[in-house]
Amino acid sequence: MRAASISKADHPLLALASDELLARARPVKLLLFDVDGVLTDGRLYLDNHGEEYKAFNSRDGHGLKMLQRNGVDVGIITGRNSEIVAHRTRELGIRHVRQGCADKFPVYEQMIGELGLVPEQVGFVGDDVVDLPIMLRVGLAVSPRDGHFLIQRHSHWVSPNDGGRGCARDVCELLMLAQGTFGAEMQRYY
Repeated sequence: MRAASISKADHPLLALASDELLARARPVKLLLFDVDGVLTDGRLYLDNHGEEYKAFNSRDGHGLKMLQRNGVDVGIITGRNSEIVAHRTRELGIRHVRQGCADKFPVYEQMIGELGLVPEQVGFVGDDVVDLPIMLRVGLAVSPRDGHFLIQRHSHWVSPNDGGRGCARDVCELLMLAQGTFGAEMQRYY
């Protein structure tokens, strides 16, 4: 695969991406994620002492690292508080992390204001109706394949994979493909 030219035959996501979708993905400078149901499969594991566990997909994590390496910031806005999420985001080098957000939209507005971004420069990946206020006001709204039907209806794109099972990687690669950085990133591995 040459860095200069990636065709629809080179990557299956390009076959699923319209020109309009790629145009929406090009200006994105910040990609935000919900956690439960997006970076995880949405299940919460609790032991007898109330200790919480979550499972993250390692390929999703590598996608987040590649995207950041190619100039797109990554952030988290989630309704729950979890030390597990704090640990995982530190591990991935994600600087923009907001947890315990019962109302996510004001947090989104504050974050993009602090970063000097406009909505067209922001993408958001959400899976449930609490994510709609943000998703309706970003340049690129994405749902996992198993997202709530209203989220899918109001998304610009639905990933071919479920939350916690490749959805985040799909979005990262879609952005790199749209922004022309995917080929060069893949050359690192050849």
